[in-house]
Amino acid sequence: MADDADVIVVGGGLAGLVAATEVADAGKHVIVLDQEGEQNLGGQAFWSFGGLFLVDSPEQRRLGIKDSVELAMQDWAGSAGFDRDDDHWPRRWAEAYIAFAAGEKRSWLRAMGHRIFPVVGWAERGGYDAMGHGNSVPRFHVTWGTGPGVIEPFVRRAREAQAKGLLSFRFRHRIDALGMSNGTVDGVSGAILEPTNVARGEISSRVVTGNFSLRAQAVIVASGGIGGNHELVRQNWPSRLGAPPARMISGVPAHVDGRMIGITEAAGARLINRDRMWHYVEGLQNWNPIWPMHGIRILPGPSSLWFDATGKRLPSPLFPGSDTLGRLQYIQSTGYDYSWFVLTQSIIKKEFALSGSEQNPDLTGKSWRMTLKRATNKGAPAPVEAFKRHGVDFVVRDTLEDLVTGMNALSGDNLLKLDHLRAQIEARDRAIANPYVKDTQVMNLHNARKYIGDRLIRTARPHRILDPAHGPLIAVRLNILTRKTLGGFETDLDARVFGQHGQIMPGLYAAGEAAGFGGGGMHGYRSLEGTFLGGCLFSGRNAGRAAAADIG
Repeated sequence: MADDADVIVVGGGLAGLVAATEVADAGKHVIVLDQEGEQNLGGQAFWSFGGLFLVDSPEQRRLGIKDSVELAMQDWAGSAGFDRDDDHWPRRWAEAYIAFAAGEKRSWLRAMGHRIFPVVGWAERGGYDAMGHGNSVPRFHVTWGTGPGVIEPFVRRAREAQAKGLLSFRFRHRIDALGMSNGTVDGVSGAILEPTNVARGEISSRVVTGNFSLRAQAVIVASGGIGGNHELVRQNWPSRLGAPPARMISGVPAHVDGRMIGITEAAGARLINRDRMWHYVEGLQNWNPIWPMHGIRILPGPSSLWFDATGKRLPSPLFPGSDTLGRLQYIQSTGYDYSWFVLTQSIIKKEFALSGSEQNPDLTGKSWRMTLKRATNKGAPAPVEAFKRHGVDFVVRDTLEDLVTGMNALSGDNLLKLDHLRAQIEARDRAIANPYVKDTQVMNLHNARKYIGDRLIRTARPHRILDPAHGPLIAVRLNILTRKTLGGFETDLDARVFGQHGQIMPGLYAAGEAAGFGGGGMHGYRSLEGTFLGGCLFSGRNAGRAAAADIG
């Protein structure tokens, strides 16, 4: 029986697009299958802020940031905490990815028209010792054009390959099984779903109109993670992070359901590190949702005070921007699945950004005029002000008494005591006026102000929270937001998938989140941020090139 293509790619997200275009560039024929409609081409990457991890970039050097492969590897190792026999290939992928991030990653993207916003962000700052978790220096490079700007070069390349007859898309094709012949993966089969015209990200119909079966010499699984499937998230939830949250909101659409991961594992692929995952604790319920339980993450600067549900300030170094999973572990230990920011209008104006392409019209639309207003506006960015006005998680009041009353009314738990919060806020306010402090968060604030990127657009001038001149006071209820799967299918550096008995499964490759962004979990336990899109780029590229070379 003749093959329908040389390679089949399962998933039309970023990793799948990169893999498919690399196959087509090698002169091979590739089919890209996706259960969603064409309007979802690019997958989750479209919705992203477009952050990319780079090492010793021109943007860093222009800002006086001294970075190196050695420093990046030290930070990665301190964050990943590789400690399992299964971490052999994840560690190899991490080393290779850092070399890529310090080498040709930027020039490879730039040659396709990709551009970077000149101010480098400083994500996941840690706060432990030099060998612990976190970025020692700013490395978060925002794509000019955010998520759409990341996928655009690959969508363009795919369309060019399609025009040449080297690539074809089969949307609304849901995979139900991998095909196997003599131990080799050689195709896929499944159901054809009815056409859909719902908007990108919205739930689409699952009505079946037919069946299909396709053959190829290689299959690349790039189907994403499990973040839209809360049942599966809870099933894989690690005990080290406490009990699974009773309530979560979703940072990804419902079709990010992990279904293809289960199908691939059932075919014999080895899934490792499934208990490693990456979820945020700064989630807001979207007042204008696109998908069910749609959540948006706050990207906070360093000044907001963070309290747990009982009104106790989070311990050092669990401050905004420090340690995502450390905060998640602490919050789950309280017995409640939410926490609070308390801040001022001056802080929200300068320090609040929202993750997501649709929440950043200035950067997404590549408007320098709009972007400059981040530094000059009297108010917060328009999307942030919209959440402040319409979002159910915001409480805005002129006095602390009224603020605490509003917070208790919103939660319904009545756990917060005015005198307890006042004492902690006033203690912090006394520290803010003194250049010599023992409050670690205030030290972090002073440190951030020394970096020109933070001082210009990410860090408010230090002031007392209870100073009426900086009011009104704002409280934000923070929800747990599902996002990324850090584990995945174990692969070698050519993205070839291992079987459950340690052997390579001929014909099968995996890329992107389904492969733990490389090797079955190149992040280990924690991410340095800006590494998810980059992991899709790197693993998709490796998978596409290897598959094209292997089939001859």
